[in-house]
Amino acid sequence: MAIATEETTRICNHCDRAIPSSNIDLHHAHCSRNLERCKVCGDMIPKKHAEEHFLNTHAPVACSLCSETMEREILAIHKGEICPQRIVTCDFCEFPLPAIDLAEHQEVCGNRTELCHLCNRYVRLRERYNHESRCTGIAENNEGSSRDVRAAEREQARPRRQASEYSRRRILFTIAITGIAVLLGSLFFQKKTDSSQVH
Repeated sequence: MAIATEETTRICNHCDRAIPSSNIDLHHAHCSRNLERCKVCGDMIPKKHAEEHFLNTHAPVACSLCSETMEREILAIHKGEICPQRIVTCDFCEFPLPAIDLAEHQEVCGNRTELCHLCNRYVRLRERYNHESRCTGIAENNEGSSRDVRAAEREQARPRRQASEYSRRRILFTIAITGIAVLLGSLFFQKKTDSSQVH
């Protein structure tokens, strides 16, 4: 007895699947009543789950960080590479912060200095990598550290402060003398006008 392995099939005009010819009428009635084709991806979806399928698969979604609306397919790329509110770390201090604030933070953070233990100079963090590649390890005595420069500037500023304090005293003394002179002058002028009215 030979069994026919090849059964004739027909294509359902609703779902475009190959259906055995003996079941095509029953399948077509069931298929057209219960299934519909997704307008976006073309998959056959049960009619009662069509809205759920669209919301879970194709509906635009909002980024949980910045609230920008986009297609679901690019959400992961957006959150990882594009979103201005994604958390990134500073190159200098490894502090986590939103990407939108990174440039301003690194501008300030990169200007901090650290002591180079090879040459005993203070180096800005933004220049550290270039300095390390060029540093010879020899301390340069002709250039003091920034702390030494600041101490020297403070010493030079002291005589200026004393001089400015002396000139401030002179100005106050001059103002006081002028005020007294104006007061006496107004008293004498007032007496002179009073005596001229009496005659």
